[in-house]
Amino acid sequence: MLNSSNPSPKENLFTPEFVQNPYPVYARMREEEPIAKLMFPDGQFGWMITRYDDAVDVLKDNRFIKDITKVYGSEGQSIFTSNMLFADPPDHRRLRGLVQQGFTPKLIESMRGHIQQIADELLDAVEGRTEMELIDDYAFPLPIIVISEILGVPLEDRDKFRTWSNSIVGASNSEFDDQVYRHMQEFTEYLGRWFEKVRRDPGDDLISQLITAEEAGERLSEQELYGVVSLLIIAGHETTVNLIGNGIVSLLQHPDQLRLLRDDPSLIKGAIEEMLRYNGPVEFSTSRWAAEDLEFRGAQMKSGDLVIVALDSADRDGSQFDDPDLFDITRERSRHLAFGHGIHMCLGAPLARLEGEIAVNTLLRRFPNIRLREDAGELEWRPGMIVRGVKEIPLSL
Repeated sequence: MLNSSNPSPKENLFTPEFVQNPYPVYARMREEEPIAKLMFPDGQFGWMITRYDDAVDVLKDNRFIKDITKVYGSEGQSIFTSNMLFADPPDHRRLRGLVQQGFTPKLIESMRGHIQQIADELLDAVEGRTEMELIDDYAFPLPIIVISEILGVPLEDRDKFRTWSNSIVGASNSEFDDQVYRHMQEFTEYLGRWFEKVRRDPGDDLISQLITAEEAGERLSEQELYGVVSLLIIAGHETTVNLIGNGIVSLLQHPDQLRLLRDDPSLIKGAIEEMLRYNGPVEFSTSRWAAEDLEFRGAQMKSGDLVIVALDSADRDGSQFDDPDLFDITRERSRHLAFGHGIHMCLGAPLARLEGEIAVNTLLRRFPNIRLREDAGELEWRPGMIVRGVKEIPLSL
C-alpha cells in the first residue's frame, strides 16, 4: 500500500516539473501503476497507459473507439474532429483513402530536392548572424511551407496557421477559453473563404483534389472537408516542428552523438528514429473511449471511459528498448510509437521523416558549431496533452 512518504506517481503528473521532464514520473508509473485511473487537466476521469506492450494493444484494439459522437452524441462533434483521426471503420478507411493520394511514398520522395532548397534558403537568411532562434527561423517555417504548398494555401498566411494551431493544440485536454474559441472560428472562416476560391478556380493541389475527388462513390461532406484540411494543416507541421526542435536539443545535450552525426551524415536515418523515440514530438495519443464494459490487463473499464496512451512513456520502456534512457543514434532497431500504431498510424510519417532528415543534416553542415545559448534545463516546454516541444530554442551559430 502507498503511504505518505511514497505517494502515487500520479500526483506528479501535469505539474510544471513534469512538463519539463516527464520521464522519471513515467518510469515510476510503468513500474507501479502502468494502467492508471486519474483525473486529466480538463477534469475528466480516464485511464493512462504507460507500458509499451499495453500501448500497442490499446492502439490496435477495436474495443477502443475514436468517434466521439458514439460517446457524447452530436454535442461532442466539431469540424476539428470530423476527420480520419477521430473516425472508426468504415468512415476511417473512406476518409484516409481520400487523403492518401497526397502522401504516397513516391510523391514524398519526389519532394526531396524542393525540401532541400527550402532548408537552404531558410539558413541563407541567418548566414552571417551569430545567433538564431531555431523554432522561428527554421523548424517552424520549413514544414509549414511544405504542407502549405501541398494543400495549395497561401504561404503568406503561415503565421496565422501557427497562431491557430498553437492555440487549438495547446488547449488539448484542458478547458477551452474564449481565445481558443475565437481562433477556432477564425480558422473555420478562413477555410470557408479558401474553399470557395478553390471551387471557382481549382488547381492541382490536394485541397482541389479533395473538393472534386470521389472515393467509393462518396465525396467528403462539407464538415469532413473542414475537418480533414484543418487536421492536415495542424498535423502537417506540428510533428515536424517538434521533431526538429526536440532532436536538435537532444543532440546538443549529447555532444558525442552530435559529433558522430556531424562527422558521418549517413547516420541521419537512425538518428531521426532515435530522436523520435527518445523525446518524441507527440507525447500522448488522441482520445479513445471504451466501446463497452471490458477488462484490460486486469483494469475494469466501463463503457465510455476515456483512454489515453502515453507514447513517450512507452518509448522509454526497458522491456522493449535496451538502455531506454540512453540517447544513441546508432541504435540498430527502433519499433517506437512516435507516429502511433495500427490503422491510425500517422499518414504523414514519411514526410515528417524526410523533412527531419534534411533539416537536421543541413543545419549541422551549414553551422557545425551550434550550441544552446542557455542551459537546456531552462528551456520552456509547451503545455498541453498532445505535442511535446520547446517554445523557443536560442542557438549560437
